[in-house]
Amino acid sequence: MYHSLAYLSVPLPEDILKMKHYGDFKGASKQIDYLLNNVKLPDALAIRLAIEKDILNVLNSDEYPYDHEGACQLMSEKLKDFSEQELLDLREQGKVDWLFVNGIVHYQRRFLDTLVKTQPVYADRLYVQEDSQVDKDRRHQLQENVQLMKEKGERAARIHLKSTIKIKKEFERVGDKVKVHLPLPKNCLQISDIEIIRYEPQEATIADIDSEQRTICFETELEPDQVFSVEYAYTNKVSYVALDPEKAVTRNYACDVLPQAPHIQFTPYLQLLLQEIIGDETNPVKQARAIFDFITTRVNYSFMREYVAIDNISEYAAVNLKGDCGVQALLFITLCRMAGIPAKWQSGLYVSEYYTGCHDWAQFYVAPYGWVFADLSFAGSAYRSGHLDRWNYYFGNLDIYRMVANSEIQSEFVPPKQFIRADPIDNQRGEVEYEDGGLLYSQLEVDQQLISMTEL
Repeated sequence: MYHSLAYLSVPLPEDILKMKHYGDFKGASKQIDYLLNNVKLPDALAIRLAIEKDILNVLNSDEYPYDHEGACQLMSEKLKDFSEQELLDLREQGKVDWLFVNGIVHYQRRFLDTLVKTQPVYADRLYVQEDSQVDKDRRHQLQENVQLMKEKGERAARIHLKSTIKIKKEFERVGDKVKVHLPLPKNCLQISDIEIIRYEPQEATIADIDSEQRTICFETELEPDQVFSVEYAYTNKVSYVALDPEKAVTRNYACDVLPQAPHIQFTPYLQLLLQEIIGDETNPVKQARAIFDFITTRVNYSFMREYVAIDNISEYAAVNLKGDCGVQALLFITLCRMAGIPAKWQSGLYVSEYYTGCHDWAQFYVAPYGWVFADLSFAGSAYRSGHLDRWNYYFGNLDIYRMVANSEIQSEFVPPKQFIRADPIDNQRGEVEYEDGGLLYSQLEVDQQLISMTEL
């Protein structure tokens, strides 16, 4: 049964927490079953424990597949001149994500990808070099976008995409009822003229164009090797904004400035951090810029475990000083709200001829400009590569290479899911559930294909 993620703010009993930290996920789950079935618990704690069972299931799947020997083998196969001590040093330096599984250190499935993406020395040591030309072309495209936006003042593109989702063969239950949600572009500041071209199966529920997390939903009896798909087109138009602190107007706002448990919480540590970042500054543009600068220069990019396995994402980013695009965006949103600056979420896909995949970013409101954008991870990447003009650009601006499906976090689908989602924050890849439980992304095959993109 679905429960609000706000219950992640409820602490876990210490015995369960001990087993979780040790990596005894089966033992922790068994203890939860005992408490739920034999102890009269407060409602909030009972709900928290029910959610925790799903989290333990995620952690016990393939999120942390490599023990020390397996991680060393992977690195020795991929990297030149690798030594075992190197992995131990990386763990000590906090550069690889790990946890205990039954008391033994295991590494996150994308730990090596994080090293290669964020530290050029590891990319250079790969035996088989990744397609660096595609990466160079993509960066050149983003750099060119900055110049074109400043020259033209705006850009627009017509984008045609196809999204598919399929249950992996070993998790197929042919003939069982299945509910499938795929993301759709939604009406928002930069997205318009949305057209749903075709979808399969042909019986489906399409959510309203203004839905906070827009989807197309299929409910059917599963067929062998069944692929669920949707094809759509839309126009993405963005305008260039150069935020001037001298023109900013300070106001008191009631919307998009409140906490939202569990991931947008005004915790004591974040209060101290905000004070350190903005000091006595009262100008909203300067405040937002100081927050932006802190995140893009001090929080390192890192591939993440599934968000459902993190209790408070914004504080996680601030404590560990690492995170992917969504983690960084949530820290920005939280700190802006704490400073009285309205801020909210946007996410969906980054879409270009060189790469199409999931991406998250933020919006914030400053009078007289209205809603503007902040892409923390793109800005951080630009900063680390020395492209300061692109770093500055993503404070207030976006590019045309986006599909927006979500304007809020933790919003219900239409129709709603029965069980906790594989990604309970938003929806970029899609979701699948049977009548007795949902599927993890490790049990699914997901694809997004750019069919055409024409600049207008």
